[in-house]
Amino acid sequence: MPSLDFDVITLGHGSGGILTNKLLESGVFNLLKNPLLDTHHDGAVIDFSGKLAFSTDSYVISPVFFPGGNIGELAVNGTVNDLAMCGAIPKYLSLSFIIEEGLPMTEFWEILVAIKNAAQRANVQIVTGDTKVVEKGKGDKIFINTSGIGEVHAKAQISANRIKAGDKIIVSGYVATHGIAIMSVREGLDFETAIVSDTTNLNHSVKELLDEFGSEIHLFRDPTRGGVATVLNEIARDCGLGIDIAQKKIPVLDEVFGACEILGLDPLYVANEGIFMAIVASEIADDFVKKLHEFEHGKNAAIIGEVVLDHPKHVILTSKIGGKRVVNMLVGEQLPRIC
Repeated sequence: MPSLDFDVITLGHGSGGILTNKLLESGVFNLLKNPLLDTHHDGAVIDFSGKLAFSTDSYVISPVFFPGGNIGELAVNGTVNDLAMCGAIPKYLSLSFIIEEGLPMTEFWEILVAIKNAAQRANVQIVTGDTKVVEKGKGDKIFINTSGIGEVHAKAQISANRIKAGDKIIVSGYVATHGIAIMSVREGLDFETAIVSDTTNLNHSVKELLDEFGSEIHLFRDPTRGGVATVLNEIARDCGLGIDIAQKKIPVLDEVFGACEILGLDPLYVANEGIFMAIVASEIADDFVKKLHEFEHGKNAAIIGEVVLDHPKHVILTSKIGGKRVVNMLVGEQLPRIC
């Protein structure tokens, strides 16, 4: 970590003066340097051709450091993945901080390093941003906003309007892991095996899936806040069809399932940060899952259900013992400050 003269973030670091410049020059600009960011301008001028995807998200997670990651890499991965769900190849991100006075400089540096590493893994450049500091007690350590731009894949035709009866519903990995990793810290829960967040970038695997299966992929979605159940309800509403899922086919770590029981949570409603859901033509579903199994984050991918003509706009789950129940949209906030 470079010498920044202060042990903690002060209001002066948000003044726009000497301290702000020192923080940016020695910290942000030096660590995240690239030709576009190096102009130190109010924005980035980018040359694009073709169709673009644009996304933005804000991250207010508590705690900012959690098993498996921190708010910095979460902010990069989250926006990268949102672009990937649009069928786009992420290229550029903006990065904005709202920092509470008193944040230890060592923590800010650790977050910056995580941002740099996550951006390198996703092969994206951070090209513009902003830093503000608020008085102690007016924030909670640090909030981050990232916006991203990407080029839409030539074969991508991602739209709920393309979903049809018979399509298969696929989840790319274990569900509910991120949310329970956060809750284990908040509630002081101990497990024989550590539960860590699944936060990761998904754009490289999504690109390969689009390369191979193209328009036979009808939809991508990442089940972050609200979890799998909320996303499925949104999809059923948007396409006007019904969805059937089977509980025994939904991959959940035993430790996560046990924690959900202790906390009174349904894994289907718990947030995720490193998996996606795909709705694909039935003809390619098995090959799609086999392809996913080639990726580290896709080894536990599974077909969990299908789109049906029955019970339009509703999601029905078949339990492990054969019973059926309606899976409704999440009411209220099950896990606040989860991302």
